[in-house]
Amino acid sequence: MSWRDRLAELGIELPPVATPAGSYVPAVRTGSLVFTAGQIPLVDGALAATGKVGSEISPEEAQQLARVCALNALAAVDGLVGIDAVVRVVKVVGFVASAEGFTGQPAVVNGASDLLTEVFGEQGLHARSAVGVAELPLGVPVEVELVVEVA
Repeated sequence: MSWRDRLAELGIELPPVATPAGSYVPAVRTGSLVFTAGQIPLVDGALAATGKVGSEISPEEAQQLARVCALNALAAVDGLVGIDAVVRVVKVVGFVASAEGFTGQPAVVNGASDLLTEVFGEQGLHARSAVGVAELPLGVPVEVELVVEVA
């Protein structure tokens, strides 16, 4: 089964590739690796939420937003090389705009990680960093970037 078929089986549709908000591209390939730019929770071109996790945004909502970010990152991969070229997910980096005292960043970034293992199975298992930050671009609560190996 292709990854595109797996997405369809799960009822997941990749969004259009988000337009960069600065002087960069959504994804770059070097050798057998694709690196995505940090993806924020855009849905239909609009921010899904703003605010800090642990105050304005609940950890559970942030986890769903991390899933949206991962979908946007997969769309960037698909736009560059096609989703079926993915061999495995290598690394996920998740940034969480955190209210003072919030330490649940790993659970938030699980939203992205769980989506990737849902789609890619064992090939979706990856190394990861989940980082708490004071602010993110446009005031979003979460940002996710991927490194994937491609054929």
